[in-house]
Amino acid sequence: MFDRMKACGKVTVRILDENGKVKTKPPGPIRKLLGLPGKKMEQTRHNIITNQGDALLADLLSNTPVKTKLDNTNAKIAVGTGYTGVSTKSNTGCNTPRGSRRSMDSGYPQIKGAFGATDDNVVIYRATFPQYSLNYTGIDEASLHNAATDGECLAYAQISPYVNMTNNDTLQIEWEITFLGT
Repeated sequence: MFDRMKACGKVTVRILDENGKVKTKPPGPIRKLLGLPGKKMEQTRHNIITNQGDALLADLLSNTPVKTKLDNTNAKIAVGTGYTGVSTKSNTGCNTPRGSRRSMDSGYPQIKGAFGATDDNVVIYRATFPQYSLNYTGIDEASLHNAATDGECLAYAQISPYVNMTNNDTLQIEWEITFLGT
């Protein structure tokens, strides 16, 4: 019998209005002609578990872990404007970080499903960058860390299409890491 452990994930990026609802883009010409609203400012992309992330996961499963666990007090999400697509597995964070790393929202990280049920192998991390915390154009990368500064990078993702933020916008990033035996 041969079995391998695999971790993979996805990142959902949302731009929220002042009421916490997902904003919509102005409708394009076709949508306007058909009387349809603009598309929601929400996107989901795959991520990569970094080399440091592989080591963090192995450390967590060891008898005496030495690295900081990504929990509600330590897990942080960073965003940046420097995605290149080069050596993403080796990334130790955003290439060009913008703003400060954000802590997890209350109650995160959490398991997506109850033990023994669907999605009991999925961990969700979610951080919200509130109004006035980001005012950048071209946000195109995100990373998940175990510390506010320095520390290790568990996962890295491209944000595409890129996101433009003003002081009036709130950015919410939800990261799902799925563990699979293959």
